[in-house]
Amino acid sequence: MFTGIVTAIGTIESAEQRGDLRVTVACPFDPDAIDIGASIACSGVCLTVVALGGTKGDARLVFDVSGETVSCTRPGMWGEGAKLNLETALKLGDELGGHLVTGHVDGVGQVVLARDEGGSRKLAFRIGRELALFVAPKGSITVDGVSLTVNDVRDRSDGTCDFAVNIIPHTAEVTTLGQLAEGDRVNLEIDVLARYLKRMQALAG
Repeated sequence: MFTGIVTAIGTIESAEQRGDLRVTVACPFDPDAIDIGASIACSGVCLTVVALGGTKGDARLVFDVSGETVSCTRPGMWGEGAKLNLETALKLGDELGGHLVTGHVDGVGQVVLARDEGGSRKLAFRIGRELALFVAPKGSITVDGVSLTVNDVRDRSDGTCDFAVNIIPHTAEVTTLGQLAEGDRVNLEIDVLARYLKRMQALAG
């Protein structure tokens, strides 16, 4: 379980196909503080550390990424040189600064608006009808592993919808969201509470 509060940006140093895709990520974590088998959220995807090395501030984390995971996440995410938002797993007693995040990607959205507004940056994403029912104004959503509050939702006649968020300068600086441009794709995880409420509604109906 995670909170959607990114603690580092990693860079994919190598990606080797060996049955599953084996990915090595360079990041500023301390490898001595991470165990083999630990869970790390990589741009919203919960992965298991299978090997690690390096030194404090210059770590190397190795993950096996299944074909199913590759197919469910945004295109180009697992290529060499790609940047990933990283978060270590939540521990009991940790501050819950964002919202409860599972690290399971529900779908991929596309950036349809990226512009500066005042000191912040406004981003809008288009999502398919399978996710549209789970997004609401002032609700929570995870975009590439970052916990965000939905500011506005606009339903479209084809059943899809656009939702908008504001990115403050700090978030833009410490995550990859500050580099998003129109046309880019992102991993999305809906609020787990919305998931359960939809299921309850379906059963009640």
